[in-house]
Order: sequence, then structure tokens, then C-alpha cells
Amino acid sequence: MQLFYAPEIDSPRHILSEEESRHAVKVLRLGAGDPLHLVDGRGTLCTARIERPDPRGCVLRIEDETRGFGARPCRLTMGVAPTKNGDRFEWFLEKATEVGIDAIVPLECANSERRVFRPDRAEKVLVSAMKQSLKAYLPVLAPLTPFRDVATRPFEGTKLIAHCRGGGDGRGGFGHAERLPITQVLPAATDTVILIGPEGDFTEEEVALAMQNGFTPVTLGESRLRTETAALTAVIAAYLKNSWATIWK
Repeated sequence: MQLFYAPEIDSPRHILSEEESRHAVKVLRLGAGDPLHLVDGRGTLCTARIERPDPRGCVLRIEDETRGFGARPCRLTMGVAPTKNGDRFEWFLEKATEVGIDAIVPLECANSERRVFRPDRAEKVLVSAMKQSLKAYLPVLAPLTPFRDVATRPFEGTKLIAHCRGGGDGRGGFGHAERLPITQVLPAATDTVILIGPEGDFTEEEVALAMQNGFTPVTLGESRLRTETAALTAVIAAYLKNSWATIWK
């Protein structure tokens, strides 16, 4: 199945954007009568057929529409500090979208090495990963947000913060509560937000603020992980938790 992205799908006839039209006609060599699929990034999947294969504006006829395609039982929001190397953060965006994620909030933390974030390029990474992994939901990408705003924002669901303060045995250190293994506290079918800090980790004050606002401190294991690796590990843990819950329910 080949997916094309159309934020606003017009039925019964739709004209693809020039970028998507060029890909369909010039790259994939699709012609009149060939089928393809559209997603709007909000759960709608449409089956369509090409009426006029114009690389500047490919005209389609919508034949079928499915809403809620691939809908998941809960929402996962990741708050992650962008890495100094922008390519590493884009790698995380790509892989997290492939696995399954609903929202990403780039965090501006005390130890952040990157304090400027350009969403335009990141959005293209998300769209490409959504289409490649055959998903109909495009993760919502927030602007760069101060850590305090995210930590104190009301959230109905489970709130976790992964940090490295303390020893590899899970003890919190600096007077913080014990860090529990993320697999132990991750719920199934429950909206969840997980915070991952920058290369220099969260500060003691940031961890304390998060805990004061209902966040549970967690550990991702004994290995010291890069920011983007830690974030993807958390996404995969949530994915597996919900996958097994679905299989064994």
C-alpha cells in the first residue's frame, strides 16, 4: 500500500499537492486508473484512483473512506530535549513515529545544548515516517517549550520522568525518590506522558518540580543512553506494553 498525505481530503475528487503529485507521477510512474491511498494525519484513510496524472496537480477520484484507521487505545506524549546534533533528534522523530506516538513536545531545559528548534524540517520527517510505516495519524509537534510549563501543565493520565540522578541500582540520589523500572509503572491503555532530558540530564530542581506535580521518576536500565536512544526506548516500552495487553486481553 502506497500512502500519500493530504491534510484536507476533498471528496469525491481530490487534487494532490504538487510535491505528492510529482512523487506519484514522476517517481512511482502511476497513471490514469491506478489506485492509491490518502491519509489526512487525523485517522482518515481513503482509497482513490487517478483520473488525471498531472505532476503539478494529480486529480484523484475518492472511492472509499475509513475513519480511525489504526487508532490506538491510548495517547503517548513524549517531552524530549532536542539534541545538540539536530540529526539525532530527527532520527528519534522518525523512529518514534514508525513505532507509534501521538505528540512530541521539544523541551527547553536548564542543561539544554540546543535552544533553537525549527519545526518545518521536523514536520517533513514526521510526514515521511507516517507514510512509510502505513499510519493514518500524524504526531502533533509542539514548539520548543520551557520545562516548567510542561511539568506543571495539567494532564489526565500517567506522568513519568526518566533521569539518571543516582546510581545504576535505581536509587534516586540527591534526596529524590527511588526510580522505578519504566516497565514496572507503564500502564496499558492509559494516556501517558514521559519526559526525557538533554545530554546533561535534568537538574535536581527540574526533577523535584516534576515530582511535585505528580510525575513518577523512572529508570530505563543500567546503561547510559543518549537522549534520542533513551526517548526511543521509552516509546518502544509503551508500545510493547500496549501490544501485549491487546494480545492477552
